[in-house]
Amino acid sequence: MSGISRNRATPAGGFTLLELLVALLLLVIVAGALYSSYFSVVRARERAEEGSEERRELQETLDRLHRELDAAYYQGSDKRTRLVVEDRDSYGKPASTLEFVTVAPPAADGRPASDLVAVKYAIREKEGALTLTREATDLYGSVKPIPYPQMESIRSFLVECDDGSQWVRSWDTALNPRLPKRLRITIAVREGEKTVEFATLARPRMR
Repeated sequence: MSGISRNRATPAGGFTLLELLVALLLLVIVAGALYSSYFSVVRARERAEEGSEERRELQETLDRLHRELDAAYYQGSDKRTRLVVEDRDSYGKPASTLEFVTVAPPAADGRPASDLVAVKYAIREKEGALTLTREATDLYGSVKPIPYPQMESIRSFLVECDDGSQWVRSWDTALNPRLPKRLRITIAVREGEKTVEFATLARPRMR
């Protein structure tokens, strides 16, 4: 029997067009998921950093208010010394104004100055956003102070005074010639979808 050779069809190497399209589709899906996850992590980290910065700014503001009010100074014979709290609001939210004189350490640059500084905290409203401003100047100086933003994008700023029997929202040493026993400062800020309040309690000691 003579040998008969038969040619068997062998599949060509490589991938079919359908296989390439399926692989490409899977690659696009995976890449899209990784892209979305990466930027979600980046956005979350940015929000966390912004929140940390806002908390740091809030803590610094409350600490400064606490130190300055603890060292608040008033002397009835000197009309330049004073403590005035005005009860105001902005869009129904507390927006107190606070003016007082505080004892401050000597200037680091050696400039001639007294140890008494007139300080004012007030709320500035712009397009519905509230900014807490601070201005300070030597009590006996002639330089006009310039307010600068101490803390931006707050919800409210409330100053309350303890007169010995109750908490009041207004005070003026021109009418009540003494310092309050205590002052409570409350700042409200936005955290996510909530409004959160933070407070500090100061006790003027320079009587």
